[in-house]
Amino acid sequence: MPLHKLSDEELHTVLGNLPGWTIKEAKLHREFQFADFPTAIGFITMAAIGIEKMNHHPEWFNVYNKVRVDLTTHDSGGITKKDVELAHLLEQIARKLT
Repeated sequence: MPLHKLSDEELHTVLGNLPGWTIKEAKLHREFQFADFPTAIGFITMAAIGIEKMNHHPEWFNVYNKVRVDLTTHDSGGITKKDVELAHLLEQIARKLT
């Protein structure tokens, strides 16, 4: 059963609790910048463990010290609570590395 797609009002509240995150192309979007390439890859590696446990995988792209993340729940047709939970997890991991 697909999860509930968040309303515009719910997304507005979510963004208020996730500084640095925006809505881009109907996805929860953030670009992280780290000190260097090993730290960016460390972020991806550390996040992979929690991501796999959640069974909710991001769309992400890495170039040198930057990691671009887009979150959406494809079978729900948009951003859901699962995307918000993953965004919070990524924030926690990023804080440890900066």
